[in-house]
Amino acid sequence: MSEPRLKYGQLAPEGLAKLRELEHYLNNGAGIEASLRELIRLRVSMVNGCEFCVRFHTAEMAKLNETAERIASLNEWRKSELYTKRERAALAWAEAVTDIQEGHASDAKYEAVRAEFTDVETVNLTLVISTINTWNRISIALGSHSSHGSGVSD
Repeated sequence: MSEPRLKYGQLAPEGLAKLRELEHYLNNGAGIEASLRELIRLRVSMVNGCEFCVRFHTAEMAKLNETAERIASLNEWRKSELYTKRERAALAWAEAVTDIQEGHASDAKYEAVRAEFTDVETVNLTLVISTINTWNRISIALGSHSSHGSGVSD
């Protein structure tokens, strides 16, 4: 979609500013490393089919010097040796929190994420997942918007 259905950034600037504030918090001191945040943002965007966000977060990962091989393998992360145990736990958690149509995040996936993340990191990781889901849904419903503000530079 080249033009957004609505210029939502102009129509609801205060609401979007609050989302950007949350992104700023997550990008600055939430205890989740930048490469992992972008890995999660990209994977969730892939799951949701948000083409704009997939392009955006692929570019963000490249800026973080992420390898093309790891980016290209993300759809098949379970079969790849390229991801750490911490990343695997986060990716499984991200998919479980994102795709709630077939059930909710299982205790097994929760325990796996808890083995790799502190209490605060678990909450912040879940916030990263939740906010990218929000951005994906806004972009899919209302049209891509180049300044949604979920970039790592916040």
